[in-house]
Amino acid sequence: MPLRLIFNTFLILLIASCGNDNEKVKPHLATITESVYASLTVQPDSLYNAHAAVGGIVARVYADEGTIVDKGEKIMQITNDAPELNTEKAKLALELARDNLKGNAAVLKELKEDIEAARLRLRQDSVNFYRQKKLWEQNVGTRNEYDTRETAYEISQKNLQALRSRYQRTRNELETQLEQAKVNYKTSLVASRDYTVMSEFRGKVYSIYKEPGELVSLQEPVASIGSAGNFIIEMLIDEVDIARVEVGQQVLITLDAYEGKVYDAILTKIYPQKNTRTQTFTAEAVFKEPPGILYPGLSGEANIVIRKKSNAVIIPRNYLVTENRVKTKEGLLEVKTGLYSMENIEIVSGLDTSTYIYKP
Repeated sequence: MPLRLIFNTFLILLIASCGNDNEKVKPHLATITESVYASLTVQPDSLYNAHAAVGGIVARVYADEGTIVDKGEKIMQITNDAPELNTEKAKLALELARDNLKGNAAVLKELKEDIEAARLRLRQDSVNFYRQKKLWEQNVGTRNEYDTRETAYEISQKNLQALRSRYQRTRNELETQLEQAKVNYKTSLVASRDYTVMSEFRGKVYSIYKEPGELVSLQEPVASIGSAGNFIIEMLIDEVDIARVEVGQQVLITLDAYEGKVYDAILTKIYPQKNTRTQTFTAEAVFKEPPGILYPGLSGEANIVIRKKSNAVIIPRNYLVTENRVKTKEGLLEVKTGLYSMENIEIVSGLDTSTYIYKP
């Protein structure tokens, strides 16, 4: 007989002979629930760490921990004089460009006055020329007078045309300068906003990590913000159990802060990436009816319900001698097992509710 078979036989006989006959139970009918265990942490929904877009010194903190902030509301101001000066400079340039185009002291106003004077001059030269032309056709006057009037008329026409072209060209240049000034001003505002940390959505400020006067770098967060009323349950599931878990399954929650109470939840999300350091997968669940008060970081345990069966024949798990044997008065009895929980296991066949079994 092989040595391993001799050892296993001896072990079974030893376990069977060493049992305590006083510790006996009968299998009984009950509902058994098979579940997957997971550790959990309660976190606000959409919790994120706010970072500054630029480095610098904290000049002012606008929000306190625990306060509600709206989307776009200021959280913290990073000090830097250069963006403020650039913004002021760009604003002045924008105002100047706008005045040059539309203001009372605009360059275009002077050109309009020059055009009006040239138009009046052209009209006068036109009258003089055509009068002299009519006289010349009647052989009145000299050729020199006629040529002088004609030259003055042509010069006035070209002068008016040149002023009108200059006006249009100047207007186009001023409009371009105004658009450039608008762009520069908007760019300076964006640069200035980089020094202001603002909330991405309406929520609660859970932590402020920097105080006025402290140095801020791009790598470290300055605050954490999340939902004020909605919380999620983050669970860590062992990789050997992850294939049995599905979205929509019932989750039974116990929290260390609420000892003795069990809360019902629903599994809503499973992250596909495994944490190689802990050999676990992360999943999320939401409370059906959460406790009255929740805080970020509350810890506890979760049991994800895989299967449930009513009127099952169950025995305590510690009454199994091996994976499929129990001890009876007549000796070891082989059984077929089914669902199992932390404490109990289902007996599918090989044992009924009328037979006592003994604890090994």
